[in-house]
Amino acid sequence: MAYEENEVLRRLPEHLKQFINDQHYESYTPIDQAVWRYVMRKNVDYLKKVAHGSYVEGLQKTGISTETIPSMYGMNRILKDIGWAAVAVDGFIPPTAFMEFQAYNVLVIAQDIRQIQNIEYTPAPDIIHESAGHAPIIANPEYAEYLRRFGEIGSKAISSALDYEMYEAIRHLSIVKEDRESDPKVIDLAEQKVLDLQNSMTELSEMAKIRNLHWWTVEYGLIGTVENPKIYGAGLLSSIGESKWCMGSEVKKLPYDITAAEVNFDITQPQPQLFVTPDFAHLNFVLEQFANQMGLRTGGTEGIKQLIESQNLGTIEYNTGIQVSGIFKRVITDNHDNPVYIQAEGPTALSYHEKELIGHGTVYHSHGFGSPVGKLKNINIAIENMSPYDLEAYKIKEGEMTKLEFEGGITVEGEIITGTRNRKGKVLLVSFKNCTVKHYDEILFHPDWGVYDMAIGKSIVSAYAGPADFTSFDMITHQLETKAKKLEVPAKEQKLREMYQQLRGMRENNLINEEKLSQIFETLKSEYPTEWLLPVEIYELAFLNKYVLQQEIKEYLNNLAKQQKEVTHLIEDGIHLSENPVISAEPVSSTPNL
Repeated sequence: MAYEENEVLRRLPEHLKQFINDQHYESYTPIDQAVWRYVMRKNVDYLKKVAHGSYVEGLQKTGISTETIPSMYGMNRILKDIGWAAVAVDGFIPPTAFMEFQAYNVLVIAQDIRQIQNIEYTPAPDIIHESAGHAPIIANPEYAEYLRRFGEIGSKAISSALDYEMYEAIRHLSIVKEDRESDPKVIDLAEQKVLDLQNSMTELSEMAKIRNLHWWTVEYGLIGTVENPKIYGAGLLSSIGESKWCMGSEVKKLPYDITAAEVNFDITQPQPQLFVTPDFAHLNFVLEQFANQMGLRTGGTEGIKQLIESQNLGTIEYNTGIQVSGIFKRVITDNHDNPVYIQAEGPTALSYHEKELIGHGTVYHSHGFGSPVGKLKNINIAIENMSPYDLEAYKIKEGEMTKLEFEGGITVEGEIITGTRNRKGKVLLVSFKNCTVKHYDEILFHPDWGVYDMAIGKSIVSAYAGPADFTSFDMITHQLETKAKKLEVPAKEQKLREMYQQLRGMRENNLINEEKLSQIFETLKSEYPTEWLLPVEIYELAFLNKYVLQQEIKEYLNNLAKQQKEVTHLIEDGIHLSENPVISAEPVSSTPNL
C-alpha cells in the first residue's frame, strides 16, 4: 500500500489498515482540479463570513490549498504537528471503522472527487467533503478532542441488522450517483431503497442514535447562538449550496442537546432543521450524557439483549474485568430481569484488559461459551472477593469436587482443575472437568462436552460492539474497491481536459496569453456549448489581465446562465469570484510529492 506512515498511522491496528487505499493522485483530471478550485474559492469567499473562526485558519494549518487537490503526503506532513493524520479510503467504509479511525486521531478521506454535475452537493464522500470539510476544524484542539472521543465511544455502539443494510444502501447510492454512466432509473431505485430503509427504522439502535449525533454535529453542526450561528459541520463546509441555504430562515435552528439522537436525517435532501451548540465543550457534555445510556457503560440484561439482536460480534464485560467476545445468542434472567447466565455461539474469545487470555482464544472456544453471572446462593461474599481461606472453605480450589449453587437457579457441579487469576491474585476464571451446568432442570453443559470454563463475576458492567482484543478474530475481510479505469478517453473529452490543463498551466506559470485564451474560447463555443466552468476560468484570466476579450466572455456567460437555469447561480458566482479574487495565503507543502 503506497502511503507514508507517520507516528499517528503507526499506531493503527491491522484491521483498520485494510481500508487504506492509495490516493492515485495522477488519476485526477484537469477538470477535477478545476472543480476543486471553484468549490474552494467559493467556500473561502463565503465561509469566511459565516464559518467558525477555526475554519480559514485551519485550512492553512492542515495543508489545504484553494488551488490544488490536496495530497495525502503533504497533508500528513502538516497534520502530524497537531497530532493527527489522514488516509485515503475507497468511499464509504463501515460506520464502526470510520469512528475507530477517529479514535486513533486519523481522518479518513475518500480519494474520489465529485463530478461537475454534483458540484454543490453529493451523497458520496469525496475529497472536498472529507479534507476541506473535516480537516480545517480539527486544528481547533477542543473540537479535535471531541472528534477523537466521539470515535472512541461511537465505535463501541451496538448496531442492528437494519443498520448494516442501511450502510450498504447508502454506499450503493453514493457509487451510482457519482458514476456519470449510471442509468437514471438505477439512481432512482437506489434513492428509494435508502428512503424505504430510513422510514422503516422505528426503533433506533445505539449506532443509529450516535450516527444521528454525528450527523447533527460533525457533519451538519452550527455553533454560537440560535439567532446568530456559525458553521462548523463538514457537510455544510463542503456544500457550496447548502452552506448558504442553511443560514436562511427556511431552516429551523434548535439548541443542541441529547434529544438530537432521536432525530433522523435524510442524506438525499437538504436538512429542514439544524442544531446549534453554544461551544465545542457542550458537544462533549452531550456525548458523555449519551455514553452514560449506552450498553458500554450500563451493561446488564439490556446491553446483552442488544448484542443478541445485533447478530454481530460483540463483547460483554464482568465486574471482575474478564471479557467475553463472540456472537451472543442467549441470556437467562432471574425474576428481577438480572442476567444469571450468558451464552455465545461459534468462535469466542476471553480477554482481560483488552488482551486475550492465554489459551482462551477462538480455536479453544470454537463452539461457543456460556457462564453464570451473579453470587452464590446464601453466601454474602462474591467469589471474586473471597480470600484464599474463603475459597478453600467453599471447596473452590484445585482437585476438589464441588457444587456451586448460584442465585437465579444456576448450578455448576464438577471437579475443579485450575483457576486463572489477575495480577492482584483475584480469580477470573475457574475450569472444571466432569462438569454439569444446569438452570434448574435444563442442562446447559454436559460432562461429555469436555472442560468447562466458568467466568467469575457478580454482574455485567459493559456490553459493546466488536471484540475486546481485535487480534482474537480474523477482522481482515474488506476488499478494496477496484475502479474500472478508462483506458481510452473519448477524443472530445480528452480535448476538453487539455483545454482545462492549458488554462491551469497559464495561471500557475504566469504565462497568460490573450491570443491563446481567444483560441480556447472559440473552440469552446463551437464544440462545448453547455460547458460553463471552463468559460468562467477563461473570464477570470481575461478580467485579471484587462483583456478586450473579457466583455465578450462575460456576455457569453450571461447568455449561458439564461439558457441553463440549473447552473445560473453557479455561473453568476463564478463571475463574482473572477471580479473579486479570493485572497488567502497558500499553505506550505500542500501540493503532491509524487
